[in-house]
Amino acid sequence: MSDQFAGRMVERLRNGETLIGTFANLGNALSAEICGLAGFDWVLVDLEHGAGTESELPAQLQALGTTPTSGLVRVESHERSRIVRALDAGAAGVMAPRVDSADQARAIVRATRYPPAGSRGVALMNRGAAFGARAGMFSDTDDLVLVIVQIESVDALEAVDEIAAVEGVDVLFVGPSDLSQVLGCFGRFDDPAYVDSVQTVAKACRAAGKTAGVLAGSAGDAERYLRLGYRFVGVSGDGGFLAKAAAAAAADLRARSAAGSMS
Repeated sequence: MSDQFAGRMVERLRNGETLIGTFANLGNALSAEICGLAGFDWVLVDLEHGAGTESELPAQLQALGTTPTSGLVRVESHERSRIVRALDAGAAGVMAPRVDSADQARAIVRATRYPPAGSRGVALMNRGAAFGARAGMFSDTDDLVLVIVQIESVDALEAVDEIAAVEGVDVLFVGPSDLSQVLGCFGRFDDPAYVDSVQTVAKACRAAGKTAGVLAGSAGDAERYLRLGYRFVGVSGDGGFLAKAAAAAAADLRARSAAGSMS
């Protein structure tokens, strides 16, 4: 099973590894499985902007569980119930959107931890607990859950050092579209305001011993973030891959058809 017990993504990040991944936006177990077999370190099921809901989540995580890739989940909100349900479904970690303060980050971490460190409810008969089959799971589970908080606002940038210092936060993940939008340079990722912001996040992560993460539009875009020290880097998503491949195939076939009719 590809879960928090097998992947040990937190340990890999602490050892200085760079982990690459992609998003699963279509809400479909088969497309999630295809991405899981593609060679990524992680695939993140997107419940904030993706087409799927919590109802489709277990099937997607089960599909990823047949691959070497760890399954993560971006929850819809910071609500404790949303975070706990993703973990109970077997997610190796959670991403929380729009985290603007250290207090919010601490509450998110608490929701991923069992008492006394946190507020996660103890339930054995679910996929996250291997349906009760894993002996002694509560002794190390807290340390193996990956906690990712998104930096997407001016408030988050102003509090980025404090957010990075929160114990239990593993990755500060830049949301390029939202961040560039609030900075007044939507989609212009070479704009000085945006470049300065992503450098600020990287600096805060280095100082706190945390990992900087980001979603890039392409492998070429990802290379720029890697040079800045980002070590948790995603590219596109299942919907993006399908759209790009379909458009390329249609354009190629149309060009060949046109060439054939001219001969």
